[in-house]
Amino acid sequence: EKYMEFDLNNQGEIDLMSVKRMMEKMGAPKTHLELKKMISEVTGGVSETISYQDFVNMMLGKRSAVLKLVMMFEGKANESNPKPSGPPPERDIASLP
Repeated sequence: EKYMEFDLNNQGEIDLMSVKRMMEKMGAPKTHLELKKMISEVTGGVSETISYQDFVNMMLGKRSAVLKLVMMFEGKANESNPKPSGPPPERDIASLP
């Protein structure tokens, strides 16, 4: 869904302007030079646009910090682990690990 959201021209690739928009939406605007460097790192310098496969590798690969930024921006980072409210339940010796 995120890939399609930023594929502005519906060509199956995220270009420089789409990456610029994505970074601005996340509150981290970048210069054109920084964006070109980011695209080069994601694609390995092979392309000037980010394919779906490159996008998936970027989000789930070693550089998953981008995924964390997107999740934090979307407010979904903490949805899976809601904090319990109220005082903790009483425990006895038998319930300890």
